[in-house]
Amino acid sequence: MIIAIDGPAASGKGTIGKRLAAHYGLRHLDTGLLYRAVGKTVLDAGHKLDDRQAAIAAAQSLDLSRFDEAVLKGAEAGEAASFVSAIPEVRAALVGFQRSFAASTPGAVLDGRDIGTVICPDADVKIFVTAAPDARAQRRAAEYRASGKTIDDATVLADIRKRDERDSNRSASPLKQADDAHLLDTTDLNVEAAVAAAIAIVEKNRKR
Repeated sequence: MIIAIDGPAASGKGTIGKRLAAHYGLRHLDTGLLYRAVGKTVLDAGHKLDDRQAAIAAAQSLDLSRFDEAVLKGAEAGEAASFVSAIPEVRAALVGFQRSFAASTPGAVLDGRDIGTVICPDADVKIFVTAAPDARAQRRAAEYRASGKTIDDATVLADIRKRDERDSNRSASPLKQADDAHLLDTTDLNVEAAVAAAIAIVEKNRKR
């Protein structure tokens, strides 16, 4: 079984993806980490984020094992991902890896922004997870503070809105809900309620 989860930043799709994978005994891939790793590679090499060739080269030679996930979850990597993920050649370089991961036994849960529309258009179940920008900003700010970082709520909200704009309006695989995806709004849901709602969607709609 393949479950595709898409949605904007801090909507809860990553947490839901991990929990669904554990619940159904599937593998999980946070595809955002791929783009965060590409962006971090570009920055670590001293290049600017608008250096297309550096980003493409980083994507083509990407080795996730070299990275600490905690670092990739940071604000710098997240901002970098938003830029490099808009480069068509970067996305193209990572498509094969994602599809291969999804196709491997016993199946997988992938979360990102173009899983249901581009990476796994024939997924057994597609869920589009969203939440109000204010709620997503509060969650992201809480994550930063939990890791010991000082962050301003207004700054986080502004960053969330900017990223939504870039992700939704880029020419390559823009963020959008697949026609056959089920909408899950987590604005007023805690983690347990959101996961329960996602499981209910899977149980009702997965292809036999």
